[in-house]
Amino acid sequence: MTKRRGARGVRDAWRSAAVVAGCVGLALLTACDGGGDGTAVPPTATGTLEELAAQAHCVPKLQTEAQELRQADCATEDGRYVLATFATDRGQREWINEANDYGGSYLVGRRWVAVSDAAVIAALRGRLGGTVETASPHHSASGGSGAGPGAGHSGHRGR
Repeated sequence: MTKRRGARGVRDAWRSAAVVAGCVGLALLTACDGGGDGTAVPPTATGTLEELAAQAHCVPKLQTEAQELRQADCATEDGRYVLATFATDRGQREWINEANDYGGSYLVGRRWVAVSDAAVIAALRGRLGGTVETASPHHSASGGSGAGPGAGHSGHRGR
């Protein structure tokens, strides 16, 4: 009988450990999925620029129409932002890397990005999901090249 109790005790310990591990995993997933303010973040949206804009409750004003990039200005009750879609993951990452020089907040999905201030990005994330990236400006306004915010990147005009 002693062996049976020992075996049952080991099984019970394993079950308890599995339940605890499952609860911890669920708690971590829930914490990572939150919008920071207690609201759930939806799965990251996919689609064309127009489909993403519709999901964000925006009528896009197309600014750039190219094979590798489509970019539009959007305005909602939450504020104004730029929405861009990309033909490739590499093109998206290169665009973000260049845009990071100007600072700002970015909501990033698969082959799309939205750019605005942090409050607009937070509200937009509640509709489109995605990952928030924040960058600090790295350029010098006195560089002599005439490069300032928005000089080489139409996503940051005069903000």
